[in-house]
Amino acid sequence: MTAPILVWLRRDLRLADQPAFHAAAASGAPMVPVYVLDDDGAGDRALGGASRWWLHHSLTALDVDLRRAGSRLILRRGGAARELAAVAKEAGAREIHAIVHYEPWWRKAEGEVAKVLNLHLHDGNYLAPPASVLTGGGTPFRIFTPFWRALEQEMPPPEPLTRPKLTAPATWPDSARLEDWNLLPTAPDWAGGFRKAWRVGEHSAQDRLDEFLDRVGDYETARNLPSIDGSSRFSPHLHWGELSPRHVWHALSGKRGIGAQSFRRELGWRDFAQGIVAQFPRYGEESFREEHRRLPWRDPRGEAKGDWAAWRQGRTGYPIVDAGMRQLWATGWMHNRVRMIAASFLIKHLLIDWRHGERWFWDTLVDADYGNNAVNWQWVSGSGVDASLFSRIMAPLVQSPKFQAANYIREWVPELAGLSDDDIHDPVFRPTGYPAPIVGHREARERALAAYAQVKSGA
Repeated sequence: MTAPILVWLRRDLRLADQPAFHAAAASGAPMVPVYVLDDDGAGDRALGGASRWWLHHSLTALDVDLRRAGSRLILRRGGAARELAAVAKEAGAREIHAIVHYEPWWRKAEGEVAKVLNLHLHDGNYLAPPASVLTGGGTPFRIFTPFWRALEQEMPPPEPLTRPKLTAPATWPDSARLEDWNLLPTAPDWAGGFRKAWRVGEHSAQDRLDEFLDRVGDYETARNLPSIDGSSRFSPHLHWGELSPRHVWHALSGKRGIGAQSFRRELGWRDFAQGIVAQFPRYGEESFREEHRRLPWRDPRGEAKGDWAAWRQGRTGYPIVDAGMRQLWATGWMHNRVRMIAASFLIKHLLIDWRHGERWFWDTLVDADYGNNAVNWQWVSGSGVDASLFSRIMAPLVQSPKFQAANYIREWVPELAGLSDDDIHDPVFRPTGYPAPIVGHREARERALAAYAQVKSGA
């Protein structure tokens, strides 16, 4: 019998438009799909709690799909290269197919796997491979707008691949039990809001896409209004690879107007973010701009300990910020407009290094993505290769009414639910239990600008 081929799965947990599955199936050989939970290889970028919750349910859904197709998912835990080599030995396999990943720990793992197996890497998580979209000088882009113009010239992407026909091996290698990985919270079980907010897996992703296509025309405006929440909520499905971006692009092919074009641009931003971390692997670990590394940040373990706790708990006294942080804790997701407001508040109102916020998001977001998370935080902080100015300090009390957040605040800050639309954004009389602002906007703005001026002056 033909030797089996391994398919190494990571953030590509689907069967449709999955190039690694497709290439392995084209060989005619039996396939062994493998997921390895490699916490040690990821180091301090091991999956956070919210991501582990999503992963459990995504792996469950994928295994159900594979079994319906006459296959199954093999689970292993440990070093990726070691575990894949062990599975290959048990299965009698010499070749392995996988979708390429750009996070630094996965690039290292790919190099290690290639030393022990014949590794075939395929593009499939983005509209175009980062190295394929280059400036006129042949270098990778660092600024989004010209990148997006260049990427548009390469679109549409290839047509999505259909689900492959899967051939099972004569015998299966040993597999771990997903339940033994303890990915779900139990003591306490904090995931009740997650279960209410999300349906996980490839089929649920397709259902969400179908629903979004009916309202994509309103996306450009509705996406900025948290009370309406016109966002797609695709981000975790795209991050975990339950839905491919080119599948989404082609689903939008019959949609015209500014809403559909705005969403295509958001897909382009995902590609741009991966291109940045491909160029700068430590982008999630340090500010790109040198002067930002010298900012006199307040220590969240010392002088800013109380402010840091108030931000995480949604107790800052700024209703729009608190609503966002509570939504994040309850559901593993936060509205995009509110993410920017909450991030700006941490960095500039509280003068706490963006990296602390990025790490909090890494642990609490179901769509925690190294590229997107780092690029977005550095954009808000003004420290990135393509970023807003540090002096652009969002005023939460202006942003909240501007983007009609009253009902959003009522949902997530129920202490304020009885207030009028005029009063809820900045209550003069605060209900018992809701805190006063932990810092005044003018005071915070002046402190942030003074800190930045100190750095710019070389003091």
